[in-house]
Amino acid sequence: MTRAGFNALDDELKSLKSVDRPAVIRAIAEAREHGDLSENAEYHAAREKQSFIEGRIKELESVLSRAEVIDPTKFTGSVKFGATVTLADESSGEERTYQIVGEVESNLEAGLLNIRSPLARALIGKDEGDSVEVRTPGGRRSYEIVSIKYL
Repeated sequence: MTRAGFNALDDELKSLKSVDRPAVIRAIAEAREHGDLSENAEYHAAREKQSFIEGRIKELESVLSRAEVIDPTKFTGSVKFGATVTLADESSGEERTYQIVGEVESNLEAGLLNIRSPLARALIGKDEGDSVEVRTPGGRRSYEIVSIKYL
C-alpha cells in the first residue's frame, strides 16, 4: 500500500473512533428515551449504523495492522507497484493517468488503479512506448504507455 493510501485509511479510522462512534452512541441514548424500543425506528436505525461503524473499525484496524507501506519514489524504470502511468487509447488517442495501488486504496474515478485489475496486470513490467492490449467488458482495448513516473 502507498503512504497516501495508508494515511487515508488511518484518517478514516480516527474519524470513526473519535466522531462517528460517539455520535451514534448519543443517537442510541436519545432514541432509548423515546420509550418502547420494539417500535422505535430511530433506535433501530442508530443500532444498524453502530453495527456498520464497529464493523468498519475492525476492518480498518485489520488492514492497517497487516499493511506494508511501499515508497514508490524509490523506484525507476518499467511499470511497478506505485507507478503513475499515462496511457493513450490507441483507437481514440484519449489520454488517462493512473497510479497503480493496492486493493483497499483503489478508486478508479480518482485514478487509483487496483494492482489486481486486468489493466494493471497488463502494465506491470512494461516500459514507455510499449503497447498493451486489455480485455475489458466493452471488448479488447489497446493502450500505449506515454509516460511512467514514480511520485
